[in-house]
Amino acid sequence: MNQLLRELAEQGRNEAAIDAFLEQHELPFVDGSKVTFVFHGFVDEVYLQHWIFGLPSSQQFERMPGTNLFHLTIDIPERSRVEYKLEIRKNGQRRLIADPHNPHFARDPYGANSVVQGAGYEFPDWALEDSEARRGETQDHKIESRVFGGSRDLRVYLPARYRPTRRYPLLVMHDGQDYERFASLVTILDNLTHRLEIPQMVVVMTQSPNRLHEYADDPRHADFIADEVVSWADERFSLVDSPAARGLGGASFGAVASLSTALRKPGVFENLFLQSGSFAFTDIGDHDRGPLFDPVVQFVNRYRDDPKRPAQRIFVSCGTYESLIYYNRSMVPILRDTGAELRYVEARDGHNWENWRDRMREGLSWLFPGPLWLVYE
Repeated sequence: MNQLLRELAEQGRNEAAIDAFLEQHELPFVDGSKVTFVFHGFVDEVYLQHWIFGLPSSQQFERMPGTNLFHLTIDIPERSRVEYKLEIRKNGQRRLIADPHNPHFARDPYGANSVVQGAGYEFPDWALEDSEARRGETQDHKIESRVFGGSRDLRVYLPARYRPTRRYPLLVMHDGQDYERFASLVTILDNLTHRLEIPQMVVVMTQSPNRLHEYADDPRHADFIADEVVSWADERFSLVDSPAARGLGGASFGAVASLSTALRKPGVFENLFLQSGSFAFTDIGDHDRGPLFDPVVQFVNRYRDDPKRPAQRIFVSCGTYESLIYYNRSMVPILRDTGAELRYVEARDGHNWENWRDRMREGLSWLFPGPLWLVYE
């Protein structure tokens, strides 16, 4: 029994004393690699629902005898970051909830998850608003797409000191508006520019209404990004006219779309930012990821059979707790063998926006080094 549970046991069966004790402690309780989750309430059973690939996704809490206190201790390696929910069961009913004893949570397009941070994890200060950093400008635009028919929304970031008389690198981000909402993209751009870790750059944030289909090696999507979006940005903003100054990125299916577009449109983008790519493939037999992955698997299988260099510089990141880790690890040597400069980073995290946020400084400053790195590297 760990320290927290010993102290809780000392409260006996006094429910009020247990509540008071829990309010005075930061939960879940982290002790080295051991993390103890606690729930206090009138329920029948409690389960931890997490997204750590390789562990049972549902683990039952133990009830402390004679109380309504439930607890579970698991091993989480140091510097880990894990998102989770609690499943509570009462009178035959099941419900997923955020951990009521944990103030830390992360948002995504589907809601919010509780977060436990392992010993040694540090929240990146460069993802917090810095009062000394000048704010860039964000603009909302619509682009008429011949490829898809109708208009598409774009959001554009311009650096604080943007001047039409200068020329700027261009970064196009798939699901960029989600990166802004859930991964602090604009704040990070402001901070890294202020710290001279990246150059002042123009960032175009795209958002697809049908991303799982369009991002899965759809040739129309490559035409839209490389022909329509880049041309549109060139006409409206002062950009460096060179593939070496253009980048394309995204996470999950957005990483697939980035790689597919770079391969279908060689020489347009020479910098790729690929996070937790859904690079599913098969060596034999069928895959088990459902029909939406069929075109992805076909695309990746073709590429593995005949790999070509998609860009000069490629940054790849993935969480070790993701089911996609095997695919990303397998793609890295293939991409590197094409002659591309490649940097690969793993983190003890899952398939989520804050994992992608935490890798942005390393990825962006390597692909687009600012004055600081050009001097000291």
